[in-house]
Amino acid sequence: MVETISRETVRLRLKRNRLKPWRYKMWLSAKVVRDAAFAARVRNICDLYTRPLADDERVLCLDENTNLQPRPRLSPTLAALPDCPVRVEHEYRRAGALNLFAAFDTRSGQVYGYLAERKRQTEFIAFLEQLDAQMPQSIRIVHVILDNLRMHTGKQVQEWLRQHPRFVWHHPPVHCSWMNQVEQWFSILKRQRLRIIDFESKTYLRDRILTFIAQCNERAHPFRWTKGSFDKILAKCPQEQAEPPALEMAA
Repeated sequence: MVETISRETVRLRLKRNRLKPWRYKMWLSAKVVRDAAFAARVRNICDLYTRPLADDERVLCLDENTNLQPRPRLSPTLAALPDCPVRVEHEYRRAGALNLFAAFDTRSGQVYGYLAERKRQTEFIAFLEQLDAQMPQSIRIVHVILDNLRMHTGKQVQEWLRQHPRFVWHHPPVHCSWMNQVEQWFSILKRQRLRIIDFESKTYLRDRILTFIAQCNERAHPFRWTKGSFDKILAKCPQEQAEPPALEMAA
């Protein structure tokens, strides 16, 4: 340990030891049980991401990005100048929060979004109604990949699914949120639109997010997923679990 050290010395030490501490990668703890049920769910998600889809199929990845706060600053944010970064006042006032419900189409890259002030089955069903209205009637089955939250599986949602049988739920294994492709899109949203959080109101924040979704859809493209990522996980499962999983149909 030293009291002072130059940036160049730090750079050389990191380069010499092949370290990049600013990068990180999610990984699954060895403590997570990789049993037959785990392997079946992994294979199911892999199949939905990699196989050719029929003309009447869609695969959507759905999740929520919660507690998005406008955080208007007490003093105006100052634009970047030569040799000077953007300056943001550290103090802000509270102006409520929004919850973003989003679904990512794995084959087209199109994003569907819905913003609400609360996150309950009521708001979730409102988003599902929006998806149903926007999805062409020629699509006979909509595979939806989402986590097993109570909000996603409650009685009101189950009743909605009975009335809309073309929507089929698929749940990744516990602790495998990285398998949900909408998480990748949330990361893009945070980096490109929410990195500096200084919006004057919830209304303005809502407009900015919806505009960003529209801009993304103008240049939409899918993420490239292959079986390789799943094979690394399945390699740690018992080899006798080779049976392909059946479709996980919603009750």
